Formats: sequence, C-alpha cells, structure tokens
Amino acid sequence: MSNIIYPTTNFKATETLTMERGDGVYVYDNQGKQYIEGLAGLWCTSLGYNNRELIDTAAEQMGKLSYSHMFGGKTHQVAMDLADKLTAMLPVENAKVFFGNSGSDANDSQVKMLRYYFNAIGKPEKFKIIARERSYHGVTVASACLTGLHANHTHFDLPFEALGILRTDAPHYYRGALPGESEEQFVDRIVNNLEQLILKEGADTIAAFIAEPITGASGVIVPPQGYYQKVQAVLNKYDILFWADEVITGFGRTGNDFGCTTMGIEKPAMMTLAKQLSSAYMPISASAIRGDMYEAMIEPTTQVGVFGHGFTYSGHPVAAAVALKTLEIYQRDNIFGHAATIGEYMQQRLNEFRDHPLVGEVRGAGMIGAIELVANKATGAAFEGGEVGAFAIQSCQNHGMIIRAVAGNSLAFCPPLIMTVAQIDEMIDKLSLALSETLDFVTRKGLIAA
Repeated sequence: MSNIIYPTTNFKATETLTMERGDGVYVYDNQGKQYIEGLAGLWCTSLGYNNRELIDTAAEQMGKLSYSHMFGGKTHQVAMDLADKLTAMLPVENAKVFFGNSGSDANDSQVKMLRYYFNAIGKPEKFKIIARERSYHGVTVASACLTGLHANHTHFDLPFEALGILRTDAPHYYRGALPGESEEQFVDRIVNNLEQLILKEGADTIAAFIAEPITGASGVIVPPQGYYQKVQAVLNKYDILFWADEVITGFGRTGNDFGCTTMGIEKPAMMTLAKQLSSAYMPISASAIRGDMYEAMIEPTTQVGVFGHGFTYSGHPVAAAVALKTLEIYQRDNIFGHAATIGEYMQQRLNEFRDHPLVGEVRGAGMIGAIELVANKATGAAFEGGEVGAFAIQSCQNHGMIIRAVAGNSLAFCPPLIMTVAQIDEMIDKLSLALSETLDFVTRKGLIAA
C-alpha cells in the first residue's frame, strides 16, 4: 500500500483498481483488462484518451515555454488567446476570465471576486450566496460550503455562517414533490421558497445564487421546465446575480455549448468552467465574470497595489495551449453537434430501463444521465445507505465498464463526447447485465421494500 491520502475514498478500501493506460473511450488496468469509460473519468475526458493532437500540443508548448507565471503584469500569448476564445463563446456579457487549476478553486475564486466587487461598489454588506440542497461545487473550504452534500461536510467543521452561505430547495421533482403536486406546482412552490428566503435575509445582503444547470455528483438532477426562468425572474427582481457552475455541463456535455443554453438560462453574470475545457489532459479552470464587475475592481487594485489573489499555475502555458487546442477540435469537428445526436440516442437507450423493477427514475440530457435505483418502484422508497449502488457499479466494473454511484444509489453516465452508436450499445449491454445481477443481489438480501 502506498503513502497516498486518496481523494473521495473510503480509507479502508483504497487501491482496488490500478489504471495503466487509455485509448479512445477505453481504459485498461494493470492486468490488461479493458473497460469502457462510462463517466469520462470524472465527467471530464470529453475527447477520450490518447488524442495525439492534444499530446503533441502539450509537448510543443513544453518545448517552447514550459512555464511562466502571470503575476505583476507578466503574461504570455497562449493564455491571452485562450481568454479571447472563451470570451467569444460565453453567454456572460463582455466576460473577463481568471484562470485556475480546478473547478473547486474556480468557485473559490468566484467567492472572493464577488466580495471584492461588492466592496468596490460600496456594498460590503452584500456578500451572502444562495446555494441549493444536493448541489456540488467543489471541496476547498469556500466551495465545500457551497456544496450541499452531507459527505462533503461531515467532520470538516466548515464555516457556512461566516461565508454567508444560504440554502434553498433542490429542483428534483421526483424526490421533492408533495403528493399530488404537478411539476408546475412544484416549481412555483420552491421558487416561492427562494423568494421568501431572500425576503427573510434581506436582498441587500445577498450577492448571488449559484447553480449547476444540470447537477452531477448530486444525482444528475434536471430541473423541470420553467424552473430557471422563474428563478431568474426572482433574482432580477431583487438584484441578485446568477452564477452558473458549468464545470460539468460546459462544452457540449448537454448537447449544446453550455448547460445554460440547454436549460434556457439567460446571460449569467458569472460562469465557472473546468474539466472539459482541456478534455482533462491538463488541469485548468476558468472563472468568468461580467465585464462591468471587472471594471469596478480596477481602481481598488490600484489603491492596494495588486489584485491580491492568484495561483502559481494561473494561466499555465501548457494547460492553456491544450485548452485552446481542445476548443479548436470542438469547433472544427462539430463535437457539440455529435454530442447532441449521440446524446439523444444515449437518453433513448437509458430510458429502456424505465420499467426495470429496480429503477425509480431515468433522467438526463445530452451525454449526461442517471438511473436511480429504488427499493419500491411504486412508492419511490429509497434504499438505505449506498450498498446497492456500490454493488451495481462493481458489477458494471466486473463486466468491463466504469461508472459511478452518486446521491446514494443513482448510477451516473457521462461518457466521452466522441462515443459512437456501437459504443453506446456496448455500454447499455453491460448495464443490463449489471442490473440483472443487482436485482438478484437485493432479492437475496431481502432489500426490496414491500
């Protein structure tokens, strides 16, 4: 056993699978076994493995300028080109972009820039952030406070109150609806709850509302139609910024350029990006803010002497070069259009399991989806703990597919965007075998609720 402290791992169950190489949509362990990568790594390897263009781009940039920081007025062309390319793509007005290394630090940077901005315009009291239950926004101290998942909070003593984190409803109709409540009534109720929270706290104390257009680690929640339009109407009414966390949904994942496009979110003031920005070939993230927010921050940085935030690897030239090439490939090869077509087929195939006795709900959009396993199909009663989900993903692994159980017992799918119809069929075939074995497992153990 090595001396690594493993991330998001049970410390009594480490080093259970050692990966050795990858090619296309497949990865291989150190015994030579092949697996279809059903979660694109961690929602990120959009162009698959062993993409020679990205590898050659990294090597070329390493030979030219392997590292240069961006402190104190220094810059380099490749990062400037990447920022310009992103600004042209983003729905954020006149976007300005801060580069980091991960989605977690990108959201952390956004928290700091929010505070900086409102201090700059003379509203220091406007610092609170509304996040949702069952959200995931990262694991730094600030981004973990934004996250709404129990496992990311327990034992960490996070400073929710000090950071002004408020919590509102998860927009999950299947789990959150009251008896007899329609989707429209559900949306109206939770949006009203949001407005009442704003009134209780005072709109002049609330800076922003953060949301993943479609959630990832919390179970791939796709909000009902009209939800975001009604949320944005409330936020606009009270002058609260909409902050889109597109770390998972950005760059074609939902069948469009961004999750905001898929879900009808209009011009977010802030947007967080990572993962598919570089197809995970290099760590890089981007925190985009509206141009007027940046303009308000210029004079305070002059007064202090610097904008006192930044990372050693902000705008790393190799990461920036790989990200720039990734965006070029997306556009040149119509990857978003391909993802829309293949994503529609993937959703169709996933929905074939809707009548399976273990499946409570199938949800998703484009090339992200989930199947929620339940103890009682008629009532939607959940399995206690995560034993069933863990068995199902192990069964998938045994059959040569890697996926992940999220939100307890929901099986998440997020394969590389370059998947073919045949590879989607292969993924579904493996899932079918795993669900049959999982049904046998829960039946033997008497876990099906009466």
